[in-house]
Amino acid sequence: MSQKLIHGILENDHGSIAKAITLIENNQISSSSLSKIYSYTSKSIRIGITGPPGAGKSTLTNNLMETFLANKKTVGVIAVDPTSPFTGGSLLGDRIRMNKYTWNDQVFIRSVGNNGDLGGLSRKSQEIGDVLAASGKDIIIYETVGVGQGEHDIVNTADICIVVLVPESGDEIQLMKAGLIEIADIFVVNKSDRDGANRLASLLKNVLHSFNPKDKIEPPVFNTIATQSNGIVELFFGIQNHLESMTQCGLLDRRRLDRYKKRVFDLVREKLENTFWSNDKIKILDQLTQKLEQIKKAPNVIAKELLGKS
Repeated sequence: MSQKLIHGILENDHGSIAKAITLIENNQISSSSLSKIYSYTSKSIRIGITGPPGAGKSTLTNNLMETFLANKKTVGVIAVDPTSPFTGGSLLGDRIRMNKYTWNDQVFIRSVGNNGDLGGLSRKSQEIGDVLAASGKDIIIYETVGVGQGEHDIVNTADICIVVLVPESGDEIQLMKAGLIEIADIFVVNKSDRDGANRLASLLKNVLHSFNPKDKIEPPVFNTIATQSNGIVELFFGIQNHLESMTQCGLLDRRRLDRYKKRVFDLVREKLENTFWSNDKIKILDQLTQKLEQIKKAPNVIAKELLGKS
């Protein structure tokens, strides 16, 4: 990363921010280059918004973004969309929403493909978050695709995680409650003008009170109608209050430390894998697995043989 590009990011130049993110997406920038901006990334609050498809996450995100802006906060949004199997690009970029803020230097919105990651977040989303944080954005929102319990990935990215449900989700709670309790700091029952919204909110509160881990703050439950902006202000203050509680009990610091350690683990693993898989080893594996009927050895035996080769 050139000094000019770093300067542009730190000065909140959106052209520089966009260029840096493109370089990250295309694997044209190294982690060592990104380390030059890391010392400027600690002040932002990172919020994850996830939940099943059709829950209204995009509308909720847009409403929250406007509320943060009204409260003098700058905002970056990373909308992680399904990756096109043909182009590898993002299929669901909300261009209308983006165009609304084209000339507003207090907002930066980027739609990125998830590159097939089951957790709904691209591997590079944390580095993109670092760029937005270094540019001075107070709030960074990760809006993710909803893919069930694979959404656990968001915990490794966000300071606070919001799970959005709709009244029709009630029948799924018994199957999902363990996973949801693990990842959610706040629950939102959106589309609360529909039948069953209050029942779902009550069910959630009962489940959370009974099953919430002792080392975690019990997640609050909010009802919203995002299309009408109902309940958004209450949710905004709920986020503020929950972050304050997390800070006071040390949970926010612990989460950030865990995120930092996981990033180090992932980088080490990636570098070791890239070093290990030489062209010769790939050829050996390909030769051993040309036909299913030729496979005689257990996978762990082949792995040991490959590991034993210099």
